[in-house]
Amino acid sequence: MREHEKTDWLEKLNQLSSHTAEQAVISNQLGIKNWQEIYHLIILPMYKEPLEIVQETFQNLVKTDYPKDKMIVILALEEKAGRQAQKTARQIEKKFGSKFFKFLITIHPCNLTGEIMGKGSNDAWASRKGKEIIDKMSIPYERIIVSSFDIDTILSPKYFSCLTYHYLTAAKPLRSSFQPIPIFLNNIWEAPSVSRIFSFSSTFWQMTCQERLEKLRTFSSHSMSFNALVEVDFRQTNVVSDDSRIFWQSFLKYDGDYRTIPLYYPVSMDANVAPSLWKTLKNVYKQQRRWAYGVENVTYLLFGFFKNKKISLAKKIYFGAVTLEGYWSWSTNSFIIFLLGWLPLILGGQEFTQTLLAYNLPIFVRTVLFMAMFGLISSAGLSILLLSPHSIKVKLTKRKYLLFGLEWLLLPVVMITFTALPALEAQTRWMLGKYMGFWPTEKIRKKNSQL
Repeated sequence: MREHEKTDWLEKLNQLSSHTAEQAVISNQLGIKNWQEIYHLIILPMYKEPLEIVQETFQNLVKTDYPKDKMIVILALEEKAGRQAQKTARQIEKKFGSKFFKFLITIHPCNLTGEIMGKGSNDAWASRKGKEIIDKMSIPYERIIVSSFDIDTILSPKYFSCLTYHYLTAAKPLRSSFQPIPIFLNNIWEAPSVSRIFSFSSTFWQMTCQERLEKLRTFSSHSMSFNALVEVDFRQTNVVSDDSRIFWQSFLKYDGDYRTIPLYYPVSMDANVAPSLWKTLKNVYKQQRRWAYGVENVTYLLFGFFKNKKISLAKKIYFGAVTLEGYWSWSTNSFIIFLLGWLPLILGGQEFTQTLLAYNLPIFVRTVLFMAMFGLISSAGLSILLLSPHSIKVKLTKRKYLLFGLEWLLLPVVMITFTALPALEAQTRWMLGKYMGFWPTEKIRKKNSQL
C-alpha cells in the first residue's frame, strides 16, 4: 500500500501515452490517445456534517496531483438537512468552487415517492444532475470516471492519477469498478477504544478482500466508469446498502461480465465518534447493522440470477454461494468460536463426555484459540504500522503505543457485541419484513481529545 503512495503515477501515465502498443489498446477501448482526455466526476453526498469536516475534505481534494481542469465536483445536499447544511455548502463553494473545471451544489428533495432517503438516493440525484452538465459539454461517458466519496474522505495526493492509470490499463475499464482501501484514521485518537478497534477491524477486512477478489465488492468510497453508471440507470434509490448494490446492478446488467479491481491504495475516513461514550457505542452498533443490512442484496442477486439466462450456471452457483456464506459467517462465526469449547459438553450431557470427540474437543478448541491469538497479535502490530505521521494529530509516546496494543484484548467483545449481534439483527429484520431505512453516521470532531 505504501509503495503505491510512493509511485509517481503521473509519470507512469505519461509513459503509457508514449508507448504505441499500449496507446492502441487504450484508443480501441476508450477512443482516446492521451490520459489527459480523462475527466473525473466527483460526488460528495453530505448531510449535517460540520464545516470543518467538509472543508478538510476539499482542502485535500485540491492538493491531489490530477489536473483540476479535468474535475467536475458535485456537493450533494439533502433538503432535509436544512439551512445550515446549505450555508456550509455555500461557504465551500465560495472558497473552492473556482478551483475545479465545474462545481455544482445539488439539493436532493425529501419524501420522493419510492425512495429511501439516504446516500444512495442522494447520489443518484446528484449523478443525474451531473449528467445534464456532461451532456451539454458533449463529453463521451467512457472518458469520465465517477467517484462517490463519503464527505469525510481524505484523499492521498496521488489518488486520481493512480485511479486513472488503473482505468486506462484495465482489461475492461467500462465494466469494472475500482476499490481503494478504506482506513479510518482521520480522528483515530478522538475515538474511544471500542470504536478504534472496530475501525481497524473493518480496514483489515477490506485489505483482505483486496487479495480475495471473489469477496471484493464496492464499499463506501469507490469509482467506476460513468458510462456503466448511466447504462445501469444510476444507483437504486430504494435500498440501504447502495454501495454494494451498484456492483450487483452492474453485474446483472452485463450478464456477469463485471468486476471490482483493487487499487491497493488508501483513502482515509473518520472513525465513529459521538459526544459521549454511550452514544459512540450505539452509533458503532447502528453503523455495523446498516452495513450488515447488505443482506438485502442476496434476494436481489438470486432473483436476478433466476431472470438472467445469459449468466452461466457455474458463475451463478459460485457468486451465490460466496455471498450467502459471507453474510452467514458475519452473523454466526463469533458466536460459534465463543460457544465451541463448552456448549457441546453442556448439551451433550454425561454420555457425550465419554466419547472420543469430547476427549479431543479441548485440544481442537485450544488450537483454534491459539491461531486466533496469533491473528490478534498480528492485527495489533499492523494497526500500529498504519499510524503514519500524516494520519494522526497527537504526539505518539511509548505509553500510547502500549495502551493501543492492549486495546486489542477487547476484540472478542467487539466481534460479538458490535459485529455478530448487529448482523444478526439486520438479517432477522430482513427475514421478518421489518425493513430498515438509511441511518446516516454522525460525524463530529472533538477538541483537545485524549487517549
